[in-house]
Amino acid sequence: MANENLKEELRSLISEISEVDDIPDDADFKELGIDSMMGVEIVAAIERQYKIKVDDTELQQITTLTKSYELVSSKIAG
Repeated sequence: MANENLKEELRSLISEISEVDDIPDDADFKELGIDSMMGVEIVAAIERQYKIKVDDTELQQITTLTKSYELVSSKIAG
């Protein structure tokens, strides 16, 4: 899977769950109005779609699209 495709898939997934049309790469999710409940939904969707496990200790890393992408990308590669 190409890296740019992964980032765009994540952008689409996060946008769909949060109902925020524009998800800039480095915008903090809290600033976009994405709350902790949406965050849980986003993580669950990422885990399902990419068949990975996001540990509780890694949850605080998922604060921007770029950080989410880096975490998912490393788990897929690993």
